[in-house]
Amino acid sequence: MSESERVVVAVQGGVLTATLNRPDKKNAIDTPMIDALLATLERADLDAEVRVVAIRGAGTDFCAGMDLTELLASADRPVEENRRAALHFGGLFLRMRRLPKPVVAVVQGRALAGGCGLATACDLVLAAESARFGYPEVQRGFVPAIVMTTLKRTAGEKVAFDLAATGRLLTAPQAAEVGLVSRVYEDSDFEDQRWPSPSSSSTSSMASPSRTASASAPTSMPSAEPRPTSAPRSRRS
Repeated sequence: MSESERVVVAVQGGVLTATLNRPDKKNAIDTPMIDALLATLERADLDAEVRVVAIRGAGTDFCAGMDLTELLASADRPVEENRRAALHFGGLFLRMRRLPKPVVAVVQGRALAGGCGLATACDLVLAAESARFGYPEVQRGFVPAIVMTTLKRTAGEKVAFDLAATGRLLTAPQAAEVGLVSRVYEDSDFEDQRWPSPSSSSTSSMASPSRTASASAPTSMPSAEPRPTSAPRSRRS
């Protein structure tokens, strides 16, 4: 196991687990965390032993979104500096999409704003029943512009507009109904699940930048039956 200030990385059984490591800040995303995630994805890409990347949060929440201190400070920065910061964050989603290995979000607690965008950008989203998803930026006067493309692709334009315009939160089963979540598990045994345990044959079919979610399942999922949800929509165009 190796640890940076923002992301804890562990590799076991072909799965690289990246744990967002700011539990005191609800794992809010700041520039150092973006840098750490980009480095983690690069490592996963280059390491032949890694077949799946799993992203989860330390503590009780997955991720509460962008760091509010950085967001407020952006009001006093030049436009060009803010543009570079936005492109840097957007580059994280592009890097996830270009990674020739599936990325799985393991979500407990809240996945909000940019944190919900981070989960939505993953190929699979596995959620505890009590998890909550949403884009409440509008309540603070922000627009979830960077994550909107992924949200529209996943849930459709009308659902994306609804979530962005109202800021309402979804339960995990509700998020599954609109395609934001792949599978929902009982809280009581969520941590006892056998998270991604891939075989090389199941992931090799997705080792292409043009892979789609309709390809072979990227992981050998837990033997315990998940709560039934609506069939996940295609996550790749």
